[in-house]
Amino acid sequence: MTKRMGYRDWTLHALWWHHFFLLWSTIDGQTRYTIPEELKQGSVVGNVAKDVGLGLSEISDHKLSVASVAGKQYFTVDAGKGELVVNDRIDREALCGQSVSCVLPLQVVVEDPLQLHRIEVEIRDINDNSPSFLTKELSLKIAESAAVGTRFPLESAEDPDVGSNSIKSYTLSKNECFVLKMKEVENGKTVPELILEKSLDREKKAVYQLLLTALDGGNPVMSGTSQIIINVLDINDNFPVFDKNVYKVSLEENSAKGTFVIQTKATDADEGPNGDVEFSFGARTPDTVLSIFDINSLTGEIYLKGELDYESATSYTIEVTAKDRGTPVMEGHCRVQIDVADVNDNAPDIVLASKPKPVRENAPAGTVVALISVTDLDSGDNGKVTLQLPKGSPFSLKPSFSNNYALVTSGVLDRERFSDYNIEITATDSASPPLTTKKTIPVRITDVNDNPPLFSQPSYSVYLKENCVPGSILYSVSATDIDFGENAKISYSILDSKVQDVSVSSYVYINSDNGSIYSMHSFDYEKLKVFQIRVQAKDQGSPSLSSNATVNVFILDLNDNAPTVIYPSSAVLGSLSHQRMPRSAKPGHLVTKVTAVDADSGHNAWISYKLKQATDASLFTVSLYTGEVRTKRAVYEQDDSSQSLIIEISDDGEPVQSSTVTVSILLEDGLHEPILDLRKKSEPNKKSGRITLYLILSLAAVSVLSLVTFLILAVRCIRSSRGSDSCCMRRSDFDDYKNPNRNLQIQLNSDGPIKYVEVLGGDMMSQSQSFRSCLSPMSEYSDFTFVKPSSTTDFKDMMNVLDASLPDSTWTFESQQVSRSIK
Repeated sequence: MTKRMGYRDWTLHALWWHHFFLLWSTIDGQTRYTIPEELKQGSVVGNVAKDVGLGLSEISDHKLSVASVAGKQYFTVDAGKGELVVNDRIDREALCGQSVSCVLPLQVVVEDPLQLHRIEVEIRDINDNSPSFLTKELSLKIAESAAVGTRFPLESAEDPDVGSNSIKSYTLSKNECFVLKMKEVENGKTVPELILEKSLDREKKAVYQLLLTALDGGNPVMSGTSQIIINVLDINDNFPVFDKNVYKVSLEENSAKGTFVIQTKATDADEGPNGDVEFSFGARTPDTVLSIFDINSLTGEIYLKGELDYESATSYTIEVTAKDRGTPVMEGHCRVQIDVADVNDNAPDIVLASKPKPVRENAPAGTVVALISVTDLDSGDNGKVTLQLPKGSPFSLKPSFSNNYALVTSGVLDRERFSDYNIEITATDSASPPLTTKKTIPVRITDVNDNPPLFSQPSYSVYLKENCVPGSILYSVSATDIDFGENAKISYSILDSKVQDVSVSSYVYINSDNGSIYSMHSFDYEKLKVFQIRVQAKDQGSPSLSSNATVNVFILDLNDNAPTVIYPSSAVLGSLSHQRMPRSAKPGHLVTKVTAVDADSGHNAWISYKLKQATDASLFTVSLYTGEVRTKRAVYEQDDSSQSLIIEISDDGEPVQSSTVTVSILLEDGLHEPILDLRKKSEPNKKSGRITLYLILSLAAVSVLSLVTFLILAVRCIRSSRGSDSCCMRRSDFDDYKNPNRNLQIQLNSDGPIKYVEVLGGDMMSQSQSFRSCLSPMSEYSDFTFVKPSSTTDFKDMMNVLDASLPDSTWTFESQQVSRSIK
């Protein structure tokens, strides 16, 4: 025995020095290696990196890993060389039992990109196990009357090795009465039988001690022995005989406890106690069988007392013994083959072979998300599994090989709609009824910059009082971006544009972080009424996306200008105006008319006149709204010939702004009334006629322009109203600013003491064309008081130009025809 074991060790050692026999081949696209069992840890199986198509420089980049389907990590991958090496002891008998073929399936996972390769390692058997008997000593009782040729079944030896290393033969120690024969049973298996070759004579020899030796076919040969003790009995010379040598039955694995399995039958030709038969399981029946089955000793009926599991054992072979009650006891033997029928009692198992990787929302269809495999321990249709995903899911399963699948993208992904998916995979077998397993795989969708920032509204209107403090906030615009992270961070900026030929950035600036717009200096309504800011919101994605919004800034007027007297002209005569009137003037005589304008607008430009101080307050009165100076009574002889009036001109703003003018009136005898003469149909002088003609032509041109403008806007309004409910033009008070985007603005006002119409031409940002006509409703005759270009021209310069063009004596021109055309 010692020599035999030494020889075995030497053989294994030689195998190591010859680097053992190694084969690899590709079958159906899979790599297979063949190695002997019991290799040392660290032994190289093969270069798996090379076999899956990776170069030596790519090994570390692709992160090779290996997983064993068997559950235990028998192999690992050398990260430096890409070699598959042995990680743990490999015992073929523990892995595959008596199976002739022993193949370990491995899954090699390659990352970046994610790939799965199937590798099979065939474990070749070595002769590392000796044959062994379950019992080292077997006792047989044989009646002396046993006939020559009677066969007695012996216990078979067991050898975990397979193939040529398994049991090949048996030998029996030399004796005079018994020989050893081999009997073939099902599946080509042979069992030893002891055959009586010569009649027994108890009186000559009552006990036989034989040695049964089992030999395997390994090199060197290994063996195991069992002692057989035969006691020769007297008298009872007939043994029970079964009606069948082998009983076969099929039983479903879900059969309930107590289920009847089969009945064995045996008869004994003897009479009396020698013919009474009792049934039992063989003495060498394993405990696992005894825990599942039971036999009725009187009837031979076998019942199920435990639970069957097809996945643990597909069949059971039980030896049944029938003994009589004679002396000596005679017994007969038979075998019962119980096949376990599979039922669908195992649900499919879904195994995640790789951790799901985040997917970009613009990932193309077919992008691999995760690798999964599915198994079912049942057989046949019970083990055939189909996988399903929820309907409408942007993912699909792509089969690879032997119940392995790749979860790939199949539809459009949008992180803004769904940032995470919990993909429920349903595995269903083909049994009836089927069993189902569900597994949820979480998949995270990563963001790409596919959404521009959006403002809360496309345009904003800001109303700002003039003379604001520089640096004050005008407005805060806000935009949102439904992307994530850097793609959603927004910065604000002002797009360059011109306001009165000056860059808008010189008027305002914006906080790039929060969109707050600040003024850079104070605004003057009389110079700038409205301007436009184009704001851009840009995200920080790559490439960045942006959107624009328009901020319309309307400057609101404040009462920051006092009324300016345009007649009597202070530029020529200073603040003192000399007027003449006859002493014969009647009450209500028009002495003169004070005319003033205010650079402000709206209520701030409503002017009223008041006699603040006079030489004789009872002689003159001043019209509150027209500024006409008239006599209240007739002139008395005792009245001074020189009268002085201080007239205060006030606006209607808050606070009130005012100015004064001093009018000096000389009372003369025999002086005719020039103003009354003007009312007569006398022929005007040439200079006044020219001015009248110019004014009439100007007013006619303005009227025609206004009429044409109204017609054009009406036509455009009718056309656009067919597609929308918007209105082309609105009437509003002077302080309201409507439709800032129109190319032409017409503002009418009929409230208050002053009536006017203001026509603004050009685009919204331009102040180049503006005409304002102011009418006094309190005057007996309407007066054309001021034609104002709405531009940045200095107001006082304009006054000088107007004063220079008017006659010294009077500036007011009255005409019923002009009044009608204006009204």
